Amino acid sequence: MSRIAVIGAGAWGTGLSIVLGRRGAHAVSLWALEAEVCESIRARRVNEKFLPGQLIPEGVSATSSLEAVVAGAEIIVMAVPSQHYRRVLENMRPHLRPDSLFVSATKGLEEETLLRMSEVVDAVLRNEGGFSPRVGALSGPSFAKEVARGDPTAITIASRDSALAETVQREFSDPRFRIYRNDDVVGVELGGALKNIIAIAAGVCDGLGLGHNSVAALITRGLAEITRLAVACGGRAETMAGLAGLGDLVLTCTGGLSRNRSVGVELGRGRKLPEIISSMHGAVAEGVFTTHAAVGLAAARSVEMPITEQMYAILYGGKAPGDAIHELMTRSAKSES
Repeated sequence: MSRIAVIGAGAWGTGLSIVLGRRGAHAVSLWALEAEVCESIRARRVNEKFLPGQLIPEGVSATSSLEAVVAGAEIIVMAVPSQHYRRVLENMRPHLRPDSLFVSATKGLEEETLLRMSEVVDAVLRNEGGFSPRVGALSGPSFAKEVARGDPTAITIASRDSALAETVQREFSDPRFRIYRNDDVVGVELGGALKNIIAIAAGVCDGLGLGHNSVAALITRGLAEITRLAVACGGRAETMAGLAGLGDLVLTCTGGLSRNRSVGVELGRGRKLPEIISSMHGAVAEGVFTTHAAVGLAAARSVEMPITEQMYAILYGGKAPGDAIHELMTRSAKSES
């Protein structure tokens, strides 16, 4: 049996643990920061705080000890929020096997450094720790609740290490969870991170009472600016037409389970960001943090990202959502391509 550690017991980490545990072919350990989450899983086989109602297989154990969860793990799945990613890796480093495979399932960017999550793994383990980490990025259209209950889902594992990608595809896939391979790590990671910004904008449209025309235009032009930045950073445009690009973008912009879209809805209705965040009870909307990082990354690459810039003005500058939409619609006329 493969020994797999899932780091982060939020909704997505818990959902992935359920997928891995239901095969019965893995020994799965789930690390949770919160003691009450571990107790909930041990006593009732449910993560009542972050993924209520979804039964966790008996083959999944829960612990709050990083040392215990990574000891001997052959595959380590990172599903912690981007703002905690580096610190958790640093705490894990003394206990890691040097040959462990890393699967990054976090869709975000590090705010201070503008690094993608696989780059953070490299920075902490290779540059600072002397490891030679093998890492891939797992991304695509996947609400944790639907994955956990067994709805058919297709996502992507991206790695320049073809053996790693094949291993993850083989070990993680089942008849309800299909994984495709891709070697465009830059495109897959940026697609997964940046779509959250556009999802906030889609929620703003809904909160303002705008219709389907507005959201369709937003998704299309949002994909255009995501593609511009991904290509400028070394990704491929065709990746943005796949699961980690268009697929994830459409899901997050239109699905009622999207936390990022929900933040946008409340902003459009006039609520302030601190109030919205405090009402989420520990759940994370990655797009809030990614917006800040994306503006910096776009500036560094001289890429125009008007939707992202307006979301930044709403989130961090207090701009009225209606004014932001008006400004987008009254920009100077130009060619679509």
